Parts: sequence; C-alpha cells; structure tokens
Amino acid sequence: MADGHTITIEQGTQRVRVVRGDQVVAESERPLVLRETGCPVRYYLPAEDVRLDLLAPSETHTYCPFKGTASYWSLPDAADFVWSYPDPKTDVSQIKDHLCFYEVEVV
Repeated sequence: MADGHTITIEQGTQRVRVVRGDQVVAESERPLVLRETGCPVRYYLPAEDVRLDLLAPSETHTYCPFKGTASYWSLPDAADFVWSYPDPKTDVSQIKDHLCFYEVEVV
C-alpha cells in the first residue's frame, strides 16, 4: 500500500453479533478482521451470516483507493447501516461477499 498505508485481513475466531433494537441482524463465528491504517478494526461477515431479508439497498456508494467502491444497505430506522465491496481490489479480495457494520458486539 502507498505511503505507509497498510491493510491486513485475517480470519477471526471470535463470535461477532450485530443487534439493532431487539433484532439480531447478523451473527458469525467466522468474521474476517480487517485492520487499516488510521481506521478502527472492522469485522467483515460472510453474507450467509447476515439477515439480508432485513436490509434494503441504499443509493449510497463510496470509493476507497485501497478497497474499491462500496455499496450500502439500510434498515428501516438506520440509513446506510451496512456496506460491502462487491468487486474489491485485488489486495483485499477476501472481503468479497462479506458485509461490514459500523458497530458490532464481539462475544
């Protein structure tokens, strides 16, 4: 990565859960743990461990020079609650088909 910027991805072993109100939106025992210079640790969960039926696609897209273009989904009471990189850059290709949330519980 350029200018001392690094991203590392490792297979996590801890259970990660995402709860909104009284609803479990996602729960996984196989998160990818992504560490990026200047950013908090992020947990990317396999799509099959996420309640996709609760999410509605958002119009929001953002671009990261290191990861690519992100797509977002919302809950009825939480806009842009989750994101993923449908076509991530080669260096972070492991995060394809994984979703990331701003706040997770590590249990």
